[in-house]
Amino acid sequence: MGRFRNATGGEGNEAAVDMSPLIDCVFILLIFFIVTTTFVEETGVDVNKPQAASAASLDKNSILIALTDDGKVMYGGREIGVGGVRSTVKRMLAGGEDLPVIVQADQDSKTDLLIRIIDEAQLAEATKISVATKK
Repeated sequence: MGRFRNATGGEGNEAAVDMSPLIDCVFILLIFFIVTTTFVEETGVDVNKPQAASAASLDKNSILIALTDDGKVMYGGREIGVGGVRSTVKRMLAGGEDLPVIVQADQDSKTDLLIRIIDEAQLAEATKISVATKK
């Protein structure tokens, strides 16, 4: 009977798993993914982009400026106007990173506004300026 008492509920040593290293690894992975994730700030409006046969994909990390069909210039969901393009692009390029500027112009927008937006981005010292199209 003594054998059964030791095996079923005596004062034996129990093996335990230490969860602290596992939790540390999970937090380190979480921090890694948060730091390495890039967030794209959308323009906040839908534009009907024109089609182009030579359309190509660009980097996810870029400055997106939208030109609507009624002449509004949008960045980050708010209207900045043509005059606000230079200061916005200059502020985004202040970190020293050479981000491309992508203008999402509606196919019914005026060409003179598109040219003014591109000119303002060039005056803000942007070197890579593109116009978004559909394939």
